[in-house]
Amino acid sequence: MTETVKVVSAVGFTPGSAQDMREGLIGYVTCCFADLLLLDGITLRRTAAGKHALSFPCRTDGQGRRHPLYRPLDDRARLLIEDAVFAALGISRDATEVDHG
Repeated sequence: MTETVKVVSAVGFTPGSAQDMREGLIGYVTCCFADLLLLDGITLRRTAAGKHALSFPCRTDGQGRRHPLYRPLDDRARLLIEDAVFAALGISRDATEVDHG
């Protein structure tokens, strides 16, 4: 049996505070991944180059090393996930094309 699964669905968004936005953090994203996992704690950020990007949550161990809780396997996967989330949010990769205020 072949099943068609959307990569990302049920995308939710919570805007960051005014201070967050001044520092490049636009808000927080939740989404269902492949109709199997609920991903929470993803942040939507504006890069220094003026692009939108997703940042995935991680924890920091006692030695200060960061360990992702989950992350895309490679750049292709990251772009696929970002494109699906951006489309669901109605934004483009270029942050200068969208008014978040």
